[in-house]
Amino acid sequence: MEPLVRLNTAAPAAPEASILVIYTGGTFGMVADGPGGGLRPFDFSQILERLPELRRLRYEIAVLSLPTLLDSSNMKPDVWVQLARIVAGRYDEFDSFVILHGTDTMAYTASAISYLLENLAKPVLLTGAQLPIEAARTDAKENFMTALEIAAARDEAGNPMVPEVCIYFNSLLLRGNRAKKVESSQFNAFRSDNYPALAEAGVFIEWNRPYIRPFQPVHPLRLHERLDTNVLILKLFPGISERVLNATLRIPSLRGVVLETFGAGNAPTDAWFLASLREATERGLILLNVSQCPGGRVTQGQYQTSKALLDLGVVSGSDLTTEAAVTKLMVLLGESADREWVRKKLAEPWCGEMA
Repeated sequence: MEPLVRLNTAAPAAPEASILVIYTGGTFGMVADGPGGGLRPFDFSQILERLPELRRLRYEIAVLSLPTLLDSSNMKPDVWVQLARIVAGRYDEFDSFVILHGTDTMAYTASAISYLLENLAKPVLLTGAQLPIEAARTDAKENFMTALEIAAARDEAGNPMVPEVCIYFNSLLLRGNRAKKVESSQFNAFRSDNYPALAEAGVFIEWNRPYIRPFQPVHPLRLHERLDTNVLILKLFPGISERVLNATLRIPSLRGVVLETFGAGNAPTDAWFLASLREATERGLILLNVSQCPGGRVTQGQYQTSKALLDLGVVSGSDLTTEAAVTKLMVLLGESADREWVRKKLAEPWCGEMA
């Protein structure tokens, strides 16, 4: 791990907040590698040179960079654990945490960390950019500066405004395990269809307080460090064949499958399709049903085409996003080999990820 660097900001002797910024890589910190060269990540400890506005903040800010900076397409579960360990290890030292991350897999990371940091009572905000920080029209500066302000914000009682894992992007603060990336070429890259935004930043930050998880420092932070990656996402489509389905469900060592079904959790009712799912569940495979629709929820049994899944013991994922579903499956399978316990926990809200 790179050494922690404390920025020489204009923070007073008694700063309003202490914030640890964790830099993982991504578009945010890319700069041109000489005239006509490609993009490369810059030394984030020199962020004050790129963003002198940080000196105006009344916060104590420290920066920690991962030893190997990653394009978010290369993000892996062991890095999720690494990030969670950093937060847990520095939990008593800082008031809040901001993770700078590439946008492509940010929703997966936010979802995973929300499970790995059980009983979290401090802000952990992920943000990034669609354009590099040195671009003339970059969104990096506003995203970062506002994320810091939100991370430092406190309510009337002096408690953190958002004591949970969130994504801040393009004026919207979203619950991390409710968000998904929906745009690759616009600044409004993230959306939360099944849960309201926690805040919207304009001239003022407008907080949506009824939807923010309450500050509850009753239990100590618990770090989960085991994930089982023997899972996959299977998106159903008209014309999926018996051969493809069987080959997928019979992958050696596979323990769990997120089924992306149609509409409110519907799937084909062909005899061979249901027989394949039945054989898989009888072998101990856990099947979790989420909808391909960004909005709405799975209601198994509402239609005949989903009642069969209910009868087979497929777990309803309610309004889980695919990102929240697959990471939750990894964490729970890492916690226990008890199939029924995992199935039970999948169907229960853990940290605001589902209704």
